[in-house]
Amino acid sequence: MNYEVINYIIAIMYIVFMICLFCAAVYLFILIVKALKKYINSKDVREEKKVNAKSLGESLKENRLRCKMTQEFVAETLGVSRQAVSKWENGGSLR
Repeated sequence: MNYEVINYIIAIMYIVFMICLFCAAVYLFILIVKALKKYINSKDVREEKKVNAKSLGESLKENRLRCKMTQEFVAETLGVSRQAVSKWENGGSLR
């Protein structure tokens, strides 16, 4: 009789565990769907940021001209060649 009660309790615990596991899976699925919907709805914002964002080269050139610096001066200050600064400003390699 003791074994029957123990088996019954184990069966109930197993059922409760499976229900909790199922609920966790459903909750995770709901969170993923919400995140995907939010990402899809943010497409306009992402595209706007891409259009409005300045490249590093554009910012460098704008600030260099605003401060009335030459490419050579910026290059000497950074320890790179003038050609490297020119490449950066024209969208070349940023290495």
